[in-house]
Amino acid sequence: MNRIKQILKANKKLLSIYFTAGYPKLDDTVEILQQLEKNGIDLVEIGLPFSDPLADGPTIQKSSEEALKNGMTTNLLFEQLKDIRKTVSIPLILMGYFNPVLQFGVENFCKKCAEVGIDGLILPDLPLAEFQEHYAEIFKKYGLLNIFLITPQTSEERIRQIDAASEGFIYMVSSASVTGSSSGFGTEQTTYFERIASLSLTNPQIVGFGINNSETFQLVTKYAKGAIIGSAFIKMLSEKGIAGISAFVGSIRKV
Repeated sequence: MNRIKQILKANKKLLSIYFTAGYPKLDDTVEILQQLEKNGIDLVEIGLPFSDPLADGPTIQKSSEEALKNGMTTNLLFEQLKDIRKTVSIPLILMGYFNPVLQFGVENFCKKCAEVGIDGLILPDLPLAEFQEHYAEIFKKYGLLNIFLITPQTSEERIRQIDAASEGFIYMVSSASVTGSSSGFGTEQTTYFERIASLSLTNPQIVGFGINNSETFQLVTKYAKGAIIGSAFIKMLSEKGIAGISAFVGSIRKV
């Protein structure tokens, strides 16, 4: 069974971390993954840096720019990950823009993902209809789940289409003011969380954007299976490096 599907069956709220491959240092990828698993993270999204990351907030944009300056490429990331399953067992997801995947060749990319032990992809700019028409069979062939996003603006009809097309979890964008916002969540977001929970979807939801501390993690996981932390983790890496991972994860998990 796909590792994402397995972890979703766990009787706990899931904590996922996003970080950009090749940041802060080019060769940090494997050690970051090892430390995240060691400290109890349930699944990880590895960001593929891209030269024009329009959908990302300033923190992730900067990390992407630095990773590219460091020399990170798609080929190099796959090289770094070639032995990752010898030391890391948690689900791993690659997240990025569709253009680099298209340039690499979609089937070649999926094949490499399967070879190194990637479990799924998050490609926010790949439309559902295009995925289903052109790429769903390729993903299935290599055992990869494609994770789709919803936002507060997504219609119920569209949400149910995404639910029907999904096999893992649905990435629920909280729509905090900006990626990395520290202002917490207001009534608008809470109403949104409640509305999605009331739909009784087939696939569980994991919330991303705006989760940066224990308080926001506890809030969103009242309504969803888990939460994703990206910008706050990258800021911590910028300030403290890999040595800060244990304390950071501990600060989120505390009750």
